[in-house]
Amino acid sequence: MEWLWAIIVGFVLGLIARAILPGKQHQPIWLTTLFGIVGALLGNAVSRWIGVEDTKGIDWIRHLLQLAGAVLIVGLGEMAYMAVRGNKRTA
Repeated sequence: MEWLWAIIVGFVLGLIARAILPGKQHQPIWLTTLFGIVGALLGNAVSRWIGVEDTKGIDWIRHLLQLAGAVLIVGLGEMAYMAVRGNKRTA
């Protein structure tokens, strides 16, 4: 069941990251979800590193770090995707 939550959280974080980033992203939605999952894992690692992984109540700092990680990974992933795919225009 944890994998299902990872997919859901990755999907939501990926979509929010795409909305935050300027311009149009060309990566498919499944790749955005994968980048969102990786960003959430990165945010969890950073929150563990600074000691705010688990607090009483809602873990706002951890969630913001997950979102920041997703924005970073989606942005870098978009650049990598376009470098591999090329700047082909589709009509």
